[in-house]
Amino acid sequence: MDQFTKMTEAVSRYSHLEQMTVKELLVNINKEDQTVPDAIEKAIPQIEALTNAVIVNMREGGRLIYLGSGTSGRLGIVDASECPPTFGVSPDKVIGLIAGG
Repeated sequence: MDQFTKMTEAVSRYSHLEQMTVKELLVNINKEDQTVPDAIEKAIPQIEALTNAVIVNMREGGRLIYLGSGTSGRLGIVDASECPPTFGVSPDKVIGLIAGG
């Protein structure tokens, strides 16, 4: 198992959500949300490298293709659909693909 599988497949600290009060749910969601900036800060070198590679490849005629399933696939499609109006790129330059359709 790689480091990402371990992180995403670990036993949840929140395995009994149905037993929490609304306040407990909200406090725990907020607590988890606060971990995002630290995770992004640690990943900035990788995000920068990927972004620079995408820029180079798109300038050379390449495309950015989002590929996913479930929610990640839907979010990729939403992001791809926003690129033409937001950034003025041709609709065939940023593509969203979702497993199963």
